[in-house]
Amino acid sequence: MSRITRDFTATTFVVQEGRTLLLRHKKLGAWFPPGGHIDKDELPDDAARREVLEESGLQVELMTHRSTLGSVGVISQPECILLEDIHDDHQHIDLIYFARVIGGALEVSEREADDYRWCSHEELESDDIHEDIRRLGQQAIEKVGASESA
Repeated sequence: MSRITRDFTATTFVVQEGRTLLLRHKKLGAWFPPGGHIDKDELPDDAARREVLEESGLQVELMTHRSTLGSVGVISQPECILLEDIHDDHQHIDLIYFARVIGGALEVSEREADDYRWCSHEELESDDIHEDIRRLGQQAIEKVGASESA
């Protein structure tokens, strides 16, 4: 039995005006939100914001915020953590965040993606979007929308 290797990654569902950003991954030809590997010594929530900026040119605010418990720091909590099979012997532990756009301008990294689209709740039902992306994208749209109307 081969040993399974695992990497930590951070993925962010970016929401603006009731739609979430998906990028078509150049190598895989599939639609994903911005995300990537968490660098050594990098905090996961910093990686989430960095990956969005690198891949889309957008600055985002995560829906969960850093805080403290006495003298101990609490980093932004992911919405969920996925275990994704990448190869037979490799997995990603993917920390999923939801965020809203607070700055920047959309400029998709040609190194990472060859297309983009902003998807509404209904448009996420498209057959070319994986179920986990669909469901999490819809949850992100609902959560960000609820926070904006609160």
